[in-house]
Amino acid sequence: MARRNDSILDLLALLPWWVSVVVSSGVYITLSYVVPIMTFENHMTAMFLGGLTNISHMCALVLLIPAPFSYLRQRQKSQRLDAQKNIESIRNLSWREFEQLVGEAYRRQGYRVVENEGAGADGGVDLWLKKDGFLHLVQCKQWRSKKVGVAVVREMFGVMTAENAASFSIITSGMFTQEAKNFAHSKPIDLVDGSQLLTMISLVQVEKTI
Repeated sequence: MARRNDSILDLLALLPWWVSVVVSSGVYITLSYVVPIMTFENHMTAMFLGGLTNISHMCALVLLIPAPFSYLRQRQKSQRLDAQKNIESIRNLSWREFEQLVGEAYRRQGYRVVENEGAGADGGVDLWLKKDGFLHLVQCKQWRSKKVGVAVVREMFGVMTAENAASFSIITSGMFTQEAKNFAHSKPIDLVDGSQLLTMISLVQVEKTI
């Protein structure tokens, strides 16, 4: 989730580029055409909004600033996913790149993805997924050698219950212990190891034609 001290520009930069365009257009229309025909009892409010009306085009332009950065950021994520060839290339990613890779894979499956930009490595929920009205949570473990144990799965099961989510996925570039698999059995928990992740990525990669 976004950090509390993020500005509106920071937040827009994390969203798809077209969100900045929609917000910018909405602000321009509101300040240029809606505010001038409104009446305000508070004189200070009227003066403030009147001042913004005079610079409505500037406000709209400022809100467009995140659009190209958002576009380039999303393009980089997309190219990174399509560039993956094997599990070793995935394991060579940083933990943040690994989370973004997984997020892009789900995005291509039709999920609306919100990345937890504020957390550090192993900081809990990394991705919030929405599809068909249901919430799904994802934690990413860029563990190259250490197996993900049952303690992690138990903790995330508690988080899933607290968040009233439909399911929880734990995705690792490595493997899970047998105890972790046993605990997840018959529960709405999906344990995705390195080989399964590689398959998931290959299924959503864009084929390049020569």
